[in-house]
Amino acid sequence: MQVLVNSDHHIVGGEELTARVQGVVERRLERFDGRITRVEVHLNDLNSLKRGERDKRCRMEARVGGMKPIAVSHEAPTLTEAIHVAADKLERAVAHALGRLQDMQGRTPPEAQVASAEALHRALHQGDSRVR
Repeated sequence: MQVLVNSDHHIVGGEELTARVQGVVERRLERFDGRITRVEVHLNDLNSLKRGERDKRCRMEARVGGMKPIAVSHEAPTLTEAIHVAADKLERAVAHALGRLQDMQGRTPPEAQVASAEALHRALHQGDSRVR
């Protein structure tokens, strides 16, 4: 999985920040390593020099083979919090998307539509043609 980190000119960190972000993303998404080809991370300072409650934003977009890109973002007072929460959101979003895909391929009927063993036995002995 390739992790690309981009930031605006207000974010300072260089190689150290890039390595830290890559580590967070790789740890969070390691269980999907074979499915995710690339993750793009965009870091922004929303208020420039001013401080605020939602000053930093981290946007992550995962490219999963055969699917549309999955994107999440989080705004927080610190860059560290924005990165970690966005990584958590991305992990859940990828798990949800892959779970839905798997569910569609191997869907099981709702429990109400599944006959019990007793009901099948009764139907078989009563000559119900639907069970043969």
